[in-house]
Amino acid sequence: MRVWVTGDRGMLGSAVVRRLASEPVEIVTAPRDDLDLVDQVAVQRWVRVNRPDRIIHCAAKVGGILANRDQPAEFIYLNMMIAANVIHAAHEAGVEKLVHIASSAIYPLHASQPLSEAAILTGPIDGDHVPYAIAKIAGIVMCQSYRHQYDSNFISAVPANLYGPGDSFAPATSHVVPAIIRKVHEAKRMNSPEIVIWGTGAPLRELLHVNDMADALVFLLSNYSGEEPINIGCGSVVSILELTQMICQIAGYGGRIVHDLAKPDGASRKLLDSSRLRALGWRPSIDLNQGLLETYTWFSEHWHDEG
Repeated sequence: MRVWVTGDRGMLGSAVVRRLASEPVEIVTAPRDDLDLVDQVAVQRWVRVNRPDRIIHCAAKVGGILANRDQPAEFIYLNMMIAANVIHAAHEAGVEKLVHIASSAIYPLHASQPLSEAAILTGPIDGDHVPYAIAKIAGIVMCQSYRHQYDSNFISAVPANLYGPGDSFAPATSHVVPAIIRKVHEAKRMNSPEIVIWGTGAPLRELLHVNDMADALVFLLSNYSGEEPINIGCGSVVSILELTQMICQIAGYGGRIVHDLAKPDGASRKLLDSSRLRALGWRPSIDLNQGLLETYTWFSEHWHDEG
């Protein structure tokens, strides 16, 4: 079986490649220099020539609140084009199965929590993430539409906030875990007496290690073929302040934590209802402290690459 992992140089794609290495499959990749996923003709030609049996579609433009706020056009255009090209090319080439990766940003801002898959498209989305979320929703609807019209076995997975080795730690684009890790690491290195975090620190986030996400995707590749998107989460939340304190302890940093109340908190709580996936038999295996230690260690060895 030939499995194409798109975005194999990114945090999630590289984790999926590592996970698939222990499976009896041939892993197919296409570096960005060789294939522009925004180029529809090139994508169709590549899939037709390389004939993957299955696709795990991880490629996407991602970023934190600031990046989404500053680059809305890029977030909607690139993510819509990439998803449309990969999904349609998979259909044309008769790919047996495709897994499209969505995002928890697709959920309505005021939906009941834990967030059930049934809540998708039932209310307004967080304004800062609308362009990205709309693109991800379009990918979900495309998978459902090709299933309805052509009986394509295309599914969608909705992860909680991902973190782990290989993440982006650039200040302008990073999500909450890498952003805090970099701040703490640099404060320790510079002997700074304090670090500044955005907002009150009260918002609660569900954090899933990227290796658990990769394992879940490989599980779904063999165990799920439903029309509805399926959530992938760990089932618990941590506050931004508690997360910061954990990272400070891991790094051995004893400075003060200062709150920049001029910066946004974002949603007050975000927890996915992953009961459907649990019922299928999958569970995460990496606890938060273990995962943060692994991520901090990786960053400590690579931070100069972005520094």
